[in-house]
Amino acid sequence: MLPPFSLVIPAFNEASRIGNTLRATLDYLGAASPQSELIVVNDGSTDATSAIARDVLAAAKIETRLLENFPNHGKGAAVRKGLLAAQKPIALFSDADLSTPLEETPKLIEPIANSDVDIAFGSRALDRSLIGHHQPWRREQGGRVFNLLVRLATGLPFWDTQCGFKAFRLDVSRPIIEAARIVGFAFDVELLYLAHQSGLRLREVPVRWDHHEGSKVHFVHDSLRMLREVIALRSRAKTAVIPSDGEGPRKSSKAS
Repeated sequence: MLPPFSLVIPAFNEASRIGNTLRATLDYLGAASPQSELIVVNDGSTDATSAIARDVLAAAKIETRLLENFPNHGKGAAVRKGLLAAQKPIALFSDADLSTPLEETPKLIEPIANSDVDIAFGSRALDRSLIGHHQPWRREQGGRVFNLLVRLATGLPFWDTQCGFKAFRLDVSRPIIEAARIVGFAFDVELLYLAHQSGLRLREVPVRWDHHEGSKVHFVHDSLRMLREVIALRSRAKTAVIPSDGEGPRKSSKAS
């Protein structure tokens, strides 16, 4: 059994799959960690996402909440809202398409629960043999280039900052989450950058992953916007005041 944690799922116009996603998530949590909570953040959907989520959550046997953003604020804003609302010591967010199977959850939760790390996040780059269904070639190569540029621009020693599967020890990560400002798809980079700069212990963990159609990322437009956000990140982060937990620098790592 896993220790109690908060699972956050951001959703924007996910009516076609949110019902199945939430039922699968509730089944998993009921079996693996029944004291956990599920938080769904509907980010200004214009379809039936909210209504479907409300119906599924109403029958849940674990603690659940549905949070609403109106209008659409962006994935970063939705994830941060869910993380800041979390009431368990550890919080994990997952994309609504469950590209990383929920069965990979222990890889992130256990190192945090064991006090080995403060933040653990899924990676497709450390072991690409774990990728089942790949993205279209152009998108996959674009992701590799983006992550290389992230390394060059931020100094982060990680190879995949964009996998939508990340877990946080909230007592030390909450100041990072509160200080973050990016509302779009580059929010992951900002969270990891601020955490790295603050000396938190980060671990990049290889996980299974499958591409699902229906991504909200527009390859050209959003990639350019994300690059602009990353370039601006370092100068903005220099002026950010992030409270320390008083335990001093910690070491980041990669899991094999």
